[in-house]
Amino acid sequence: MNTSRTERGVTYGILGLFALIALTPVAGILSTALAGQDSLDTGFALPDGLNWGNFADAWTRGHFGTYLFSSVLVAVAVVAATTVLATLAAYAFGTMRFPGSNWLFYLFVLGLTLPQEAVIVPLYFDLRHWGLTNTYWGLILPQTAQSLAFGVFWMRTYFRNTPRSLLEAARIDGATHWSTLTRILVPMGRPAFSTLTVIVFMWTWNEFLMALVMVSDEAHRTVPLGLAFFQGQHASDTALLAAAATLIALPVVLVYLVLQRRFIQGMLTGSAKE
Repeated sequence: MNTSRTERGVTYGILGLFALIALTPVAGILSTALAGQDSLDTGFALPDGLNWGNFADAWTRGHFGTYLFSSVLVAVAVVAATTVLATLAAYAFGTMRFPGSNWLFYLFVLGLTLPQEAVIVPLYFDLRHWGLTNTYWGLILPQTAQSLAFGVFWMRTYFRNTPRSLLEAARIDGATHWSTLTRILVPMGRPAFSTLTVIVFMWTWNEFLMALVMVSDEAHRTVPLGLAFFQGQHASDTALLAAAATLIALPVVLVYLVLQRRFIQGMLTGSAKE
C-alpha cells in the first residue's frame, strides 16, 4: 500500500510539473494581454489592474470580426467535408475487400508524408487557372484534400477495430452497407468522430501558409493571416498583440473543452486493438 501511494504521489508530481510547464506560457500571454502597455515598458505585468479594454481594442483595430467569419466558414466547411468523405472511404477500406484496396489505401497514407511546401506553388497556379484564388473555395478545397489523408487513416482504424460479429449480425438481418454505416457504426463511433473533428478543426484554424498564398484581399483573410498583418502594424504594442493572439486561440480552446471527453476517449479507443 505504501509503495502504491508513493508511486501515485510521484506520478501526480510529474504530471503536475509538466502541467505547470505547459501552462506557464499561457499564463504569460494572458497576463500580458491584460496588462497596460506602460506597465510592460517598465517591466511590470499587472500594476494597474486588469485592462479588459485591450481585447476590445485589438478586435476593433484588427478587423478580427471579418477574419473570424472567414475562419469559421472555412473551418466548418473543411471539417464537414473531411468527416463525410473520410468516413465513406474509410468504411470501404476497413470493412470491404476489393482489388487494389491496400494499394489505394497506401496512396491515401502517402498524403501524410508530403510537405505542404512541396505542393503549394503548383497548387497556386492550378487554382489561379480555375479562378479560385481569393475565394473561399481556394482555401476549403486544398485543406480538405490535405486533411483527408489523416481522416481516412484514422477512421479506417476505428472501422477495422469494430467487432466482426457486429457486422456479420447486421448482414444476417439484411442491413445494407449504408444502413450498417449510418445506423450502427456512426452512432457507435462518436469518440472517433469527435477526435477527428477537433484535430481537423485545429489544423484548419491555425493554417497560415495556404491562406498567405491563396488570398491577397482582406475580405477572405483568415485569423492567422490577419494576426500577421496586425503584428506588422502594431509591433511595439505587446499588450495589444497578446490580446489579439488570445482572441484567435479562444475558439480552438472552446471546441476542445466541449469535446474533450469524447476526444480523449477517441484517442484511447484508436490506440486499442480488438
